[in-house]
Amino acid sequence: MKLKLGIICGILIWIITSFFTGILNPIFNSSLPRINIIVPIITIIVTGFFGILYIRNIESNEVIEGILVGILFVIIDIILDAIFFVISNAGKLIIGDYPLHIISITLLTLSITTFLGYLAQMNIDLK
Repeated sequence: MKLKLGIICGILIWIITSFFTGILNPIFNSSLPRINIIVPIITIIVTGFFGILYIRNIESNEVIEGILVGILFVIIDIILDAIFFVISNAGKLIIGDYPLHIISITLLTLSITTFLGYLAQMNIDLK
């Protein structure tokens, strides 16, 4: 596992997700007050992008690497959420219902990175 690259990607995922959530959440929450769809959509796009950047440098055991980097991304998300939102009481930018947030981010992140690892091990010839 490329730990340094995984940590950098995990931190960038969290920063970009938090930034775009802060910008787009007020727009979508005013028209859809009970549905918080923007966080999962941003998470899918950003995690997919950085997951591809991470997985493309792996030569063997891509599925295992996908699972491991997904776990690393989730741990980084929990730590940074705890530091910036839970402990500091800075507001509820991402966190409406924190346990639901952790469960959904964990499922999304692990699904995306594992699937990317599965796709990376395939030999595809597009002719």
